[in-house]
Amino acid sequence: MPSAPQDPRAESRADASHHREMVAILDFGSQYTQLIARRVREAGVYCEIFRYDVSIEQLREVAPSALILSGGPASVYGAGAPHASREVLELGLPTLGICYGLQFMAHLLGGKVERAEGGEYGPATVHVTKPVGVFARLAEGDTLGVWMSHGDQLVALPPGFTALGSSPDCAFCAIGNEETKVYGLQFHPEVVHTKFGKEILEAFLFDVAGLHAIWTPASIVEQAVTAVREKVGPEDRVILGLSGGVDSSVAAVLCHEALGDRLTCIFVDNGLLREGEGDAVERMFRQHFHLNLIHVKAADRFLDALAGVSDPEQKRKIIGRVFIEVFEEEARKIPGVKWLVQGTLYPDVIESVSFKGPSAVIKSHHNVGGLPERMQLGLVEPLRELFKDEVRAAGEALKMPREVLYRQPFPGPGMAVRCIGAVSVEKLRVLREADAIFEEEVRAAGLYEELWQSFCVLLPVRTVGVMGDERTYDEVIVLRAVHSTDGMTADWARLPYDLVGRASARIINEVRGVNRVVLDVSSKPPSTIEWE
Repeated sequence: MPSAPQDPRAESRADASHHREMVAILDFGSQYTQLIARRVREAGVYCEIFRYDVSIEQLREVAPSALILSGGPASVYGAGAPHASREVLELGLPTLGICYGLQFMAHLLGGKVERAEGGEYGPATVHVTKPVGVFARLAEGDTLGVWMSHGDQLVALPPGFTALGSSPDCAFCAIGNEETKVYGLQFHPEVVHTKFGKEILEAFLFDVAGLHAIWTPASIVEQAVTAVREKVGPEDRVILGLSGGVDSSVAAVLCHEALGDRLTCIFVDNGLLREGEGDAVERMFRQHFHLNLIHVKAADRFLDALAGVSDPEQKRKIIGRVFIEVFEEEARKIPGVKWLVQGTLYPDVIESVSFKGPSAVIKSHHNVGGLPERMQLGLVEPLRELFKDEVRAAGEALKMPREVLYRQPFPGPGMAVRCIGAVSVEKLRVLREADAIFEEEVRAAGLYEELWQSFCVLLPVRTVGVMGDERTYDEVIVLRAVHSTDGMTADWARLPYDLVGRASARIINEVRGVNRVVLDVSSKPPSTIEWE
């Protein structure tokens, strides 16, 4: 039987062969490397991120159409500074160096880089002196507000290069060699703070490199479907752990498009889901999309295992263990299964091959870590080339409903990590009812898709209250709402007071056992988004 891929880099490289045009981004450690990739793909061009020390053989194998060298925190002269092979620049490809990428490229080609007098950090102004190459879509004399972040700077050009733009503190903010199609920018065109950053990147991609905007939602789906069909044998059966979240839902519909009835989705209802969620998932995927769906109602099994357990990490481990047990039992009932679908996304792959070194493990989708090896299954990862917004775009191309594609993230352990302390049927009832009211009010205010997450938390304390003429001693519900772009950092959302007031009043009046509602106004860091 096929085995799960051992090297995520090898799989990612193999997938690249499906792309006729591809930009290779060499990562020198910049905090913006993923953002560069996002901007390139938003322009309709496929790209992949490689470590700065990728071998020339690997690059030749994937045959990129152009190169982008990212920024980075090091000095080109510093001890242990990241240096790519000189052969990279000898491939003859259109190349764009950004910040450290410019300095490294210029240093390698005979220019001179020195420590800047004070460096430039944050907003700066660049004047266009020669509107060619990366500045081809601008005009001579244009003034750009840009984002700088450098302590070194280029003080002497490499042979064959000319200056295209300067700032008051940096004579060579943009340089180019029109003959070799090699360009460099001292500023960051990928960040929103840089005016005309989009036009500058598109000038490189389309005017300099001659690429085409062919990375579209339709092409994403077409290539993913083709890749799945090529990987899975014509008689092989495939299983997928369906959670109802964006990633597993799109992966399910995409694989169904590729494999039809040879795909079986296993939806483990652990009793820790939101109000009505189990029935909604069944309706959506069995009745609307006509997928083979096994709906395992295992609430009692999970709650029995969680009884009396209050430690957050223990709760997570128990939920993960029971999930694997239930999933494996159901999967073994299906004959001829050789593959497991996982919703790995490109940021997860990048983490495993980043400049900072391999991470401990690529994210296991919905707690199915270890299953491929235990069950001797191969892995199918139809989303592993995609960022989250591209997953949603693919889902739209597959005509999936918006409420599925734009639902907020929901933790794998479900409401167990929003019910602080030990979990019980009664506590879950209170939390579900309160959460449903809060979501209803957020949606009614038109804020649901603007927020990264909005949900309720049930505290393990009771407080005194008064209802009518009676004294109460009931539960406390926390309202939590945050803005974020990737979940790594988050700021608490300044919800309208009338929305908070309506949600509070409804929860206290409609949810039996609650007499107090509070608002969480902490950001990440120092707090986390979830409470456990």
